[in-house]
Amino acid sequence: MVTAEESLLQALIGESNINKKTVLQIPTVKGCIEKIAGTVCRLPIRMYQVVDGEVQEIKDDYRLRLLNADPGDTLNSDEFWRALIEDYYLGKGGYVYINREGLEIKSLHYVKEEDVSIVINADPIFKDYDIMVNGRTYLPHEFFKIHRRARDGASSLPIWQENPLIFGVAYNSLVFEENLVKKGGNKKGFIEAENRLDKESIDAIRNAWRKVYSNDTENVVVLNKGAKFKESSNTSVEMQLNENKESNGEEICKIFGFPSSILTGGATNNDRKEYIDAVMGLLNTIETALDRDLLLEREKGSFYFAFDTKEITRGDLKERYEAYGIAVQNNIMQIDEVRAREDMPPLGFNWVKIGLNDVLVDPKTGTIYTPNTNKVMDFSNVKGGEKHED
Repeated sequence: MVTAEESLLQALIGESNINKKTVLQIPTVKGCIEKIAGTVCRLPIRMYQVVDGEVQEIKDDYRLRLLNADPGDTLNSDEFWRALIEDYYLGKGGYVYINREGLEIKSLHYVKEEDVSIVINADPIFKDYDIMVNGRTYLPHEFFKIHRRARDGASSLPIWQENPLIFGVAYNSLVFEENLVKKGGNKKGFIEAENRLDKESIDAIRNAWRKVYSNDTENVVVLNKGAKFKESSNTSVEMQLNENKESNGEEICKIFGFPSSILTGGATNNDRKEYIDAVMGLLNTIETALDRDLLLEREKGSFYFAFDTKEITRGDLKERYEAYGIAVQNNIMQIDEVRAREDMPPLGFNWVKIGLNDVLVDPKTGTIYTPNTNKVMDFSNVKGGEKHED
Protein backbone atom coordinates (compact mmCIF):
# COMPACT_ATOMS: atom_id res chain seq x y z
CA MET A 1 0.00 0.00 0.00
CA VAL A 2 1.24 3.49 -0.82
CA THR A 3 1.67 5.58 2.33
CA ALA A 4 0.81 9.26 2.59
CA GLU A 5 4.47 10.16 2.72
CA GLU A 6 5.23 8.08 -0.40
CA SER A 7 2.36 9.62 -2.35
CA LEU A 8 3.52 13.12 -1.46
CA LEU A 9 7.10 12.27 -2.42
CA GLN A 10 5.93 10.83 -5.74
CA ALA A 11 3.95 13.98 -6.45
CA LEU A 12 6.94 16.17 -5.67
CA ILE A 13 9.46 14.31 -7.84
CA GLY A 14 7.00 13.55 -10.65
CA GLU A 15 7.44 9.77 -10.56
CA SER A 16 3.82 8.76 -10.09
CA ASN A 17 2.27 5.46 -10.99
CA ILE A 18 0.09 7.20 -13.60
CA ASN A 19 -1.70 5.26 -16.32
CA LYS A 20 -5.08 5.20 -18.01
CA LYS A 21 -6.73 3.41 -15.10
CA THR A 22 -5.41 5.72 -12.39
CA VAL A 23 -6.07 8.88 -14.41
CA LEU A 24 -9.74 7.91 -14.74
CA GLN A 25 -9.96 7.98 -10.93
CA ILE A 26 -9.40 11.75 -11.03
CA PRO A 27 -12.94 13.23 -10.99
CA THR A 28 -12.05 16.17 -13.24
CA VAL A 29 -10.63 13.87 -15.94
CA LYS A 30 -13.70 11.65 -15.86
CA GLY A 31 -15.96 14.70 -15.90
CA CYS A 32 -14.20 16.30 -18.88
CA ILE A 33 -14.34 13.13 -20.97
CA GLU A 34 -17.99 12.48 -20.07
CA LYS A 35 -18.90 16.07 -20.96
CA ILE A 36 -17.17 15.98 -24.35
CA ALA A 37 -18.37 12.46 -25.19
CA GLY A 38 -21.94 13.36 -24.23
CA THR A 39 -21.86 16.35 -26.56
CA VAL A 40 -20.45 14.33 -29.48
CA CYS A 41 -23.04 11.57 -28.99
CA ARG A 42 -25.88 14.08 -29.36
CA LEU A 43 -24.67 15.33 -32.74
CA PRO A 44 -25.87 13.36 -35.80
CA ILE A 45 -23.41 12.69 -38.61
CA ARG A 46 -24.50 13.85 -42.09
CA MET A 47 -23.18 12.97 -45.52
CA TYR A 48 -22.83 15.45 -48.38
CA GLN A 49 -21.85 15.47 -52.04
CA VAL A 50 -20.54 18.39 -54.07
CA VAL A 51 -22.21 18.46 -57.52
CA ASP A 52 -21.26 21.24 -59.96
CA GLY A 53 -20.11 23.41 -57.08
CA GLU A 54 -23.34 22.90 -55.09
CA VAL A 55 -23.53 20.90 -51.86
CA GLN A 56 -26.27 18.28 -51.67
CA GLU A 57 -27.11 16.22 -48.59
CA ILE A 58 -27.16 12.44 -49.01
CA LYS A 59 -29.83 10.98 -46.73
CA ASP A 60 -30.11 7.35 -47.80
CA ASP A 61 -26.52 6.10 -47.57
CA TYR A 62 -26.24 2.92 -45.46
CA ARG A 63 -23.14 4.21 -43.68
CA LEU A 64 -25.21 6.86 -41.90
CA ARG A 65 -27.15 4.11 -40.10
CA LEU A 66 -23.90 2.50 -38.95
CA LEU A 67 -22.56 5.79 -37.58
CA ASN A 68 -25.74 7.22 -36.07
CA ALA A 69 -27.93 4.29 -35.02
CA ASP A 70 -26.40 0.82 -34.95
CA PRO A 71 -22.76 0.12 -35.81
CA GLY A 72 -23.49 -3.62 -35.91
CA ASP A 73 -21.34 -4.27 -32.83
CA THR A 74 -22.42 -5.34 -29.36
CA LEU A 75 -22.14 -1.65 -28.44
CA ASN A 76 -24.89 0.77 -29.39
CA SER A 77 -23.95 4.03 -31.08
CA ASP A 78 -23.78 5.97 -27.79
CA GLU A 79 -21.48 3.42 -26.13
CA PHE A 80 -19.47 3.14 -29.36
CA TRP A 81 -18.57 6.84 -29.50
CA ARG A 82 -18.00 7.19 -25.74
CA ALA A 83 -15.49 4.33 -25.77
CA LEU A 84 -13.68 5.78 -28.81
CA ILE A 85 -13.39 9.24 -27.27
CA GLU A 86 -12.03 7.87 -23.98
CA ASP A 87 -9.36 5.92 -25.91
CA TYR A 88 -8.64 9.02 -27.99
CA TYR A 89 -7.73 11.10 -24.94
CA LEU A 90 -6.26 8.48 -22.60
CA GLY A 91 -4.93 5.71 -24.85
CA LYS A 92 -3.01 5.21 -28.05
CA GLY A 93 -6.08 6.25 -30.05
CA GLY A 94 -9.55 5.06 -31.01
CA TYR A 95 -9.68 1.96 -33.25
CA VAL A 96 -12.67 0.49 -35.09
CA TYR A 97 -12.48 -2.58 -37.31
CA ILE A 98 -14.30 -2.09 -40.62
CA ASN A 99 -16.11 -5.32 -41.51
CA ARG A 100 -16.31 -5.23 -45.30
CA GLU A 101 -17.91 -7.54 -47.83
CA GLY A 102 -16.50 -6.45 -51.14
CA LEU A 103 -16.83 -2.67 -51.31
CA GLU A 104 -19.71 -2.50 -48.84
CA ILE A 105 -19.28 -2.04 -45.10
CA LYS A 106 -21.40 -4.52 -43.17
CA SER A 107 -20.57 -3.41 -39.63
CA LEU A 108 -18.18 -1.38 -37.46
CA HIS A 109 -16.52 -3.03 -34.44
CA TYR A 110 -14.91 -1.07 -31.61
CA VAL A 111 -11.58 -2.52 -30.44
CA LYS A 112 -10.12 -1.56 -27.06
CA GLU A 113 -6.86 0.28 -27.57
CA GLU A 114 -5.21 -1.98 -25.00
CA ASP A 115 -5.78 -4.90 -27.40
CA VAL A 116 -4.12 -3.06 -30.31
CA SER A 117 -0.41 -3.27 -31.08
CA ILE A 118 1.28 -1.11 -33.71
CA VAL A 119 4.16 -2.46 -35.77
CA ILE A 120 5.73 0.48 -37.60
CA ASN A 121 8.59 0.42 -40.09
CA ALA A 122 11.94 2.09 -39.45
CA ASP A 123 11.80 4.58 -42.32
CA PRO A 124 11.21 8.11 -40.94
CA ILE A 125 10.13 9.43 -44.35
CA PHE A 126 8.10 6.70 -46.02
CA LYS A 127 6.26 5.67 -42.90
CA ASP A 128 4.12 2.53 -42.87
CA TYR A 129 2.68 0.28 -40.20
CA ASP A 130 0.57 -2.77 -39.45
CA ILE A 131 -2.07 -3.20 -36.78
CA MET A 132 -2.01 -6.34 -34.67
CA VAL A 133 -5.02 -7.58 -32.68
CA ASN A 134 -4.97 -10.92 -30.89
CA GLY A 135 -1.86 -11.98 -32.77
CA ARG A 136 -3.42 -11.29 -36.18
CA THR A 137 -2.03 -8.64 -38.53
CA TYR A 138 -4.26 -6.09 -40.27
CA LEU A 139 -3.58 -3.28 -42.73
CA PRO A 140 -4.32 0.34 -41.76
CA HIS A 141 -7.22 0.72 -44.21
CA GLU A 142 -9.06 -2.09 -42.41
CA PHE A 143 -9.56 0.19 -39.40
CA PHE A 144 -11.25 3.52 -38.76
CA LYS A 145 -8.85 5.43 -36.50
CA ILE A 146 -8.85 8.70 -34.57
CA HIS A 147 -5.54 9.91 -33.16
CA ARG A 148 -4.49 12.78 -30.91
CA ARG A 149 -1.12 14.46 -31.51
CA ALA A 150 0.04 11.58 -33.72
CA ARG A 151 3.59 11.79 -35.08
CA ASP A 152 3.52 8.61 -37.16
CA GLY A 153 -0.15 8.38 -38.14
CA ALA A 154 -0.39 5.07 -36.29
CA SER A 155 -0.89 5.97 -32.62
CA SER A 156 -1.54 9.04 -30.53
CA LEU A 157 -0.04 10.61 -27.44
CA PRO A 158 -2.26 10.12 -24.36
CA ILE A 159 -3.09 13.35 -22.64
CA TRP A 160 -1.62 12.13 -19.33
CA GLN A 161 1.72 11.29 -20.96
CA GLU A 162 1.91 14.75 -22.46
CA ASN A 163 1.28 16.40 -19.06
CA PRO A 164 2.38 13.81 -16.46
CA LEU A 165 3.14 16.21 -13.62
CA ILE A 166 -0.32 17.75 -13.15
CA PHE A 167 -2.05 14.37 -13.41
CA GLY A 168 0.47 12.88 -10.98
CA VAL A 169 -0.15 15.63 -8.45
CA ALA A 170 -3.92 15.30 -8.79
CA TYR A 171 -3.88 11.52 -8.40
CA ASN A 172 -1.44 11.50 -5.47
CA SER A 173 -3.52 14.15 -3.73
CA LEU A 174 -6.41 11.69 -3.81
CA VAL A 175 -4.14 8.94 -2.48
CA PHE A 176 -2.99 11.22 0.31
CA GLU A 177 -6.56 12.12 1.21
CA GLU A 178 -7.52 8.44 1.19
CA ASN A 179 -4.76 7.70 3.70
CA LEU A 180 -6.03 10.46 5.97
CA VAL A 181 -9.52 8.95 5.86
CA LYS A 182 -8.17 5.47 6.58
CA LYS A 183 -6.49 6.86 9.68
CA GLY A 184 -9.80 8.31 10.83
CA GLY A 185 -8.42 11.82 10.64
CA ASN A 186 -5.93 11.14 13.42
CA LYS A 187 -2.97 13.44 13.34
CA LYS A 188 0.64 12.44 13.20
CA GLY A 189 2.72 13.01 16.30
CA PHE A 190 5.33 11.65 18.67
CA ILE A 191 5.62 10.48 22.27
CA GLU A 192 7.82 12.10 24.92
CA ALA A 193 8.83 9.99 27.90
CA GLU A 194 10.56 11.21 31.06
CA ASN A 195 12.25 7.85 31.50
CA ARG A 196 13.55 5.34 29.06
CA LEU A 197 10.80 2.89 27.99
CA ASP A 198 11.57 -0.78 27.83
CA LYS A 199 10.80 -2.86 24.73
CA GLU A 200 7.60 -4.27 26.20
CA SER A 201 6.20 -0.78 26.83
CA ILE A 202 7.17 0.42 23.36
CA ASP A 203 5.53 -2.62 21.71
CA ALA A 204 2.36 -2.09 23.74
CA ILE A 205 2.11 1.56 22.64
CA ARG A 206 2.74 0.62 19.02
CA ASN A 207 0.02 -2.03 19.04
CA ALA A 208 -2.44 0.36 20.65
CA TRP A 209 -1.58 3.09 18.17
CA ARG A 210 -1.95 0.68 15.25
CA LYS A 211 -5.50 -0.13 16.35
CA VAL A 212 -6.36 3.56 16.57
CA TYR A 213 -4.97 4.37 13.11
CA SER A 214 -6.61 1.35 11.51
CA ASN A 215 -10.07 2.61 12.54
CA ASP A 216 -10.47 -0.36 14.86
CA THR A 217 -12.87 -0.31 17.81
CA GLU A 218 -10.13 1.09 19.97
CA ASN A 219 -10.02 4.89 20.01
CA VAL A 220 -7.97 5.55 23.13
CA VAL A 221 -4.30 4.92 23.88
CA VAL A 222 -3.33 4.70 27.54
CA LEU A 223 0.18 6.00 28.16
CA ASN A 224 2.39 5.11 31.07
CA LYS A 225 3.22 7.71 33.67
CA GLY A 226 5.70 10.22 32.32
CA ALA A 227 4.79 9.59 28.66
CA LYS A 228 3.06 12.35 26.72
CA PHE A 229 1.73 12.54 23.15
CA LYS A 230 2.56 15.66 21.18
CA GLU A 231 0.75 16.29 17.89
CA SER A 232 2.91 17.37 14.98
CA SER A 233 1.74 20.45 13.09
CA ASN A 234 -0.20 20.12 9.84
CA THR A 235 1.82 20.34 6.67
CA SER A 236 1.00 22.97 4.06
CA VAL A 237 -0.42 20.21 1.84
CA GLU A 238 -2.83 19.08 4.60
CA MET A 239 -3.99 22.62 5.29
CA GLN A 240 -4.60 23.43 1.60
CA LEU A 241 -5.99 20.12 0.36
CA ASN A 242 -9.29 21.46 -0.96
CA GLU A 243 -7.66 24.50 -2.53
CA ASN A 244 -5.11 22.26 -4.24
CA LYS A 245 -7.83 19.99 -5.63
CA GLU A 246 -9.70 22.96 -7.06
CA SER A 247 -6.62 24.45 -8.69
CA ASN A 248 -5.58 21.04 -10.06
CA GLY A 249 -9.05 20.61 -11.53
CA GLU A 250 -8.84 23.99 -13.22
CA GLU A 251 -5.48 23.13 -14.77
CA ILE A 252 -6.73 19.77 -16.02
CA CYS A 253 -9.73 21.43 -17.67
CA LYS A 254 -7.34 23.82 -19.41
CA ILE A 255 -5.51 20.82 -20.86
CA PHE A 256 -8.80 19.59 -22.30
CA GLY A 257 -9.30 23.06 -23.77
CA PHE A 258 -12.09 24.68 -21.77
CA PRO A 259 -12.68 26.40 -18.39
CA SER A 260 -13.62 24.41 -15.29
CA SER A 261 -16.85 26.41 -14.98
CA ILE A 262 -18.29 24.16 -17.72
CA LEU A 263 -18.22 21.34 -15.16
CA THR A 264 -18.71 23.22 -11.90
CA GLY A 265 -21.33 25.73 -13.07
CA GLY A 266 -21.44 29.48 -13.62
CA ALA A 267 -20.06 29.35 -17.16
CA THR A 268 -20.15 32.62 -19.11
CA ASN A 269 -20.80 32.96 -22.84
CA ASN A 270 -17.05 33.16 -23.44
CA ASP A 271 -16.56 29.97 -21.40
CA ARG A 272 -19.16 28.18 -23.52
CA LYS A 273 -17.51 29.41 -26.70
CA GLU A 274 -14.18 27.99 -25.52
CA TYR A 275 -15.90 24.67 -24.84
CA ILE A 276 -17.47 24.66 -28.31
CA ASP A 277 -14.05 25.36 -29.85
CA ALA A 278 -12.59 22.39 -27.98
CA VAL A 279 -15.37 20.08 -29.16
CA MET A 280 -15.16 21.38 -32.73
CA GLY A 281 -11.48 20.42 -32.81
CA LEU A 282 -12.38 16.83 -31.92
CA LEU A 283 -15.23 16.78 -34.45
CA ASN A 284 -12.85 17.90 -37.20
CA THR A 285 -10.50 15.04 -36.29
CA ILE A 286 -13.35 12.51 -36.50
CA GLU A 287 -14.66 13.93 -39.80
CA THR A 288 -11.21 13.75 -41.37
CA ALA A 289 -10.85 10.11 -40.27
CA LEU A 290 -14.32 9.22 -41.59
CA ASP A 291 -13.53 10.67 -45.01
CA ARG A 292 -10.22 8.80 -45.14
CA ASP A 293 -11.38 5.39 -43.93
CA LEU A 294 -15.08 5.04 -44.86
CA LEU A 295 -15.22 6.62 -48.31
CA LEU A 296 -14.36 4.71 -51.47
CA GLU A 297 -11.48 6.07 -53.51
CA ARG A 298 -13.84 7.23 -56.25
CA GLU A 299 -15.94 9.10 -53.67
CA LYS A 300 -13.09 11.06 -52.14
CA GLY A 301 -13.06 14.67 -53.24
CA SER A 302 -16.81 14.90 -53.91
CA PHE A 303 -18.35 13.15 -50.87
CA TYR A 304 -17.68 14.00 -47.25
CA PHE A 305 -19.03 13.39 -43.73
CA ALA A 306 -19.85 16.21 -41.31
CA PHE A 307 -21.44 16.52 -37.88
CA ASP A 308 -24.64 18.53 -37.62
CA THR A 309 -23.39 21.07 -35.07
CA LYS A 310 -26.47 23.28 -34.83
CA GLU A 311 -27.26 21.92 -31.36
CA ILE A 312 -24.05 23.32 -29.86
CA THR A 313 -23.52 26.41 -32.02
CA ARG A 314 -26.92 28.05 -32.22
CA GLY A 315 -26.69 29.78 -28.82
CA ASP A 316 -29.57 30.73 -26.53
CA LEU A 317 -33.11 31.47 -27.76
CA LYS A 318 -32.95 35.28 -27.80
CA GLU A 319 -29.52 35.40 -29.45
CA ARG A 320 -30.57 32.79 -32.01
CA TYR A 321 -33.82 34.50 -33.00
CA GLU A 322 -32.11 37.86 -33.36
CA ALA A 323 -29.60 36.26 -35.74
CA TYR A 324 -32.43 34.65 -37.72
CA GLY A 325 -34.18 38.03 -37.98
CA ILE A 326 -31.07 39.62 -39.48
CA ALA A 327 -30.64 36.69 -41.88
CA VAL A 328 -34.23 36.88 -43.12
CA GLN A 329 -34.20 40.68 -43.35
CA ASN A 330 -31.08 40.60 -45.50
CA ASN A 331 -32.30 37.66 -47.62
CA ILE A 332 -29.56 35.36 -46.36
CA MET A 333 -32.18 32.82 -45.28
CA GLN A 334 -35.84 32.17 -46.05
CA ILE A 335 -38.50 31.62 -43.39
CA ASP A 336 -38.80 27.90 -44.03
CA GLU A 337 -35.02 27.53 -43.80
CA VAL A 338 -35.18 29.12 -40.35
CA ARG A 339 -38.03 26.82 -39.32
CA ALA A 340 -36.06 23.80 -40.51
CA ARG A 341 -33.16 24.86 -38.27
CA GLU A 342 -35.59 24.94 -35.34
CA ASP A 343 -37.13 21.53 -36.23
CA MET A 344 -40.47 23.14 -37.15
CA PRO A 345 -42.69 22.12 -40.09
CA PRO A 346 -42.41 24.33 -43.21
CA LEU A 347 -45.07 26.92 -44.07
CA GLY A 348 -44.51 26.69 -47.82
CA PHE A 349 -43.56 30.38 -47.94
CA ASN A 350 -40.92 30.56 -50.66
CA TRP A 351 -40.93 34.31 -51.31
CA VAL A 352 -38.00 36.58 -50.53
CA LYS A 353 -38.98 39.94 -49.02
CA ILE A 354 -37.67 43.05 -50.74
CA GLY A 355 -38.45 46.76 -50.44
CA LEU A 356 -40.13 48.69 -53.25
CA ASN A 357 -37.21 51.09 -53.23
CA ASP A 358 -34.75 48.32 -54.12
CA VAL A 359 -33.31 47.89 -57.59
CA LEU A 360 -32.68 44.26 -58.53
CA VAL A 361 -29.80 43.36 -60.83
CA ASP A 362 -29.17 40.02 -62.50
CA PRO A 363 -25.40 40.10 -63.21
CA LYS A 364 -25.59 37.08 -65.51
CA THR A 365 -28.15 38.52 -67.97
CA GLY A 366 -27.56 42.24 -67.42
CA THR A 367 -31.23 42.72 -66.50
CA ILE A 368 -32.35 45.36 -64.00
CA TYR A 369 -35.80 45.31 -62.42
CA THR A 370 -37.27 48.17 -60.38
CA PRO A 371 -40.29 46.93 -58.33
CA ASN A 372 -41.48 50.43 -57.49
CA THR A 373 -42.10 51.26 -61.18
CA ASN A 374 -42.45 47.69 -62.45
CA LYS A 375 -39.78 48.45 -65.06
CA VAL A 376 -37.33 45.99 -66.59
CA MET A 377 -34.26 47.30 -68.34
CA ASP A 378 -31.84 45.19 -70.35
CA PHE A 379 -28.37 46.71 -70.31
CA SER A 380 -26.95 43.95 -72.48
CA ASN A 381 -28.38 45.76 -75.53
CA VAL A 382 -27.22 49.25 -74.63
CA LYS A 383 -25.76 50.94 -77.72
CA GLY A 384 -24.93 54.56 -78.26
CA GLY A 385 -26.36 55.61 -74.93
CA GLU A 386 -29.78 54.04 -75.66
CA LYS A 387 -31.36 51.45 -73.43
CA HIS A 388 -34.19 49.00 -73.96
CA GLU A 389 -37.15 48.98 -71.53
CA ASP A 390 -39.91 46.40 -71.20
